[in-house]
Amino acid sequence: MTLGQRIGYIRVSTVEQNTDRQLDGIQLDRTFIDKASGKDIQRPQLEAMMAFARDGDTVLVHSMDRLARNLDDLRRVVKDLTSRGVKIEFLKERLVFTGEDSPMAQLLLNVMGSFAEFERSLIKERQREGIAAAKAKGKYRGGKPKLSVEQVADLRQRIELGISKAKVARHFGITRETVYQYLKMQVSHSKQHKNI
Repeated sequence: MTLGQRIGYIRVSTVEQNTDRQLDGIQLDRTFIDKASGKDIQRPQLEAMMAFARDGDTVLVHSMDRLARNLDDLRRVVKDLTSRGVKIEFLKERLVFTGEDSPMAQLLLNVMGSFAEFERSLIKERQREGIAAAKAKGKYRGGKPKLSVEQVADLRQRIELGISKAKVARHFGITRETVYQYLKMQVSHSKQHKNI
């Protein structure tokens, strides 16, 4: 069995400049560096690293908050990598996830999933309360569409090219459910056109 590559992923915010301290002194075969805030959906080097990592490789990251925007994002990235036989190490937390995770690692992933669900519920509750308050004041105008017409066309094209819905969702910073909604919109629009 050949040894895989050691891949570093570094994310610095737009206000930070120094990338050296994150994986300082660690031997790496390849490094991917994003300069983006933690909330930023567009992280091209993360996408490149995910595409580059192969079975047997090890991804090293300074800490969990460098890799993901939130718990849900973290859990998804970890599961994506480990399902492909890629090991991931978080140096600050001293945590290692592999394809054959220990019961403790599995428990941690499940706990992360539960906290992510909790986080989502709180966000939805705050949104509902905010909407109710705005409606009461007569200021609610409804949500804006997540993607522009051009982005929706791009989304559909990517799906037609055989790119997975998960990857497409990641690219646009939306959920897979939202991807399905946009695809359903296409079906309903085409049915309407046929009926005219």
